[in-house]
Amino acid sequence: MVLSGVLINGAFIIAGGGLGLLFSNIPARIKETVMQAIALAVILIGMKMAFETDNIIVLLLSLLTGAFIGELFRIEDRINGFGSWMESRFTSKPGEGISVAQGFITASLIYVVGAMAIVGALNSGLRGDHEILITKGILDGFSALVFTSMMGYGVILSVIPVVIYEGIIALLAKQIQHTVPGGFLDGLIVELTGVGGLMIVAIGLNLLNLTKIRIGNLIPALGTVIAVYAVYSFFQ
Repeated sequence: MVLSGVLINGAFIIAGGGLGLLFSNIPARIKETVMQAIALAVILIGMKMAFETDNIIVLLLSLLTGAFIGELFRIEDRINGFGSWMESRFTSKPGEGISVAQGFITASLIYVVGAMAIVGALNSGLRGDHEILITKGILDGFSALVFTSMMGYGVILSVIPVVIYEGIIALLAKQIQHTVPGGFLDGLIVELTGVGGLMIVAIGLNLLNLTKIRIGNLIPALGTVIAVYAVYSFFQ
């Protein structure tokens, strides 16, 4: 089944998030220190991904065009509105200081962005090989346990964009194979990873309260990088 790996990945996130809710009643001091440790690890992961880019111009133009679109449509405000709606429907954790939307955005970007999500979904669609997505699912499950215990059930909601994103790539993989040259696809994955890496660095900085980057408004960069890289490749 083409979507087996995608569904397993999603199941691990839900299972890990569910366990995280059970271990949420820990002292605030421990939560703060653990959150800072997670933030540092997130920054490291993002930096490693960002350094994979082969062209700073593509990365910069992708972020600039993505940020313009995100601000134009106020994507972060809409996501926060969704989080507020969820908080009004369910009981939020008192005194937590972290919104459902923040947990949702943080986990969604970490789980969606990166080579494992893209390559794993492509392997599932093209070869029926789900090993990468299953491995990613195990990693996501463990991180979901930690993130949910720190940031609440918004993390579990990230399973929705993860399954949709990976599912679309897996289902369209055959068409991609027939229409997109292999060299272009390899280069695009590198640039997607670089753009996503910088966004993950921004997540870590926000978690450390060093800045307040509107990460939700940068999300379109994951789409604009395709167009920017296509134009760049055309003139090479």
